[in-house]
Amino acid sequence: MYAADDSRQTPVGAVGRVTVPIPTGGPGEVLVGLRGGSEVFAAWSAGPIAVNTRVVVIDTISARSVLVEPLPP
Repeated sequence: MYAADDSRQTPVGAVGRVTVPIPTGGPGEVLVGLRGGSEVFAAWSAGPIAVNTRVVVIDTISARSVLVEPLPP
């Protein structure tokens, strides 16, 4: 038996939580549930997002950076 290679699994569509505020034009940080655990990514958004806001990843910028938007309330 072998383990599936999930190294290319994308975070797009994953839900996370802002752990460092995301300012306009600059990175913040999000904790995203992925690959059976949680991973931290640098995060950008179209506007500022406060700490503890739930977000969804809408695109990847690089291997450790993502574009997010707040989940609707």
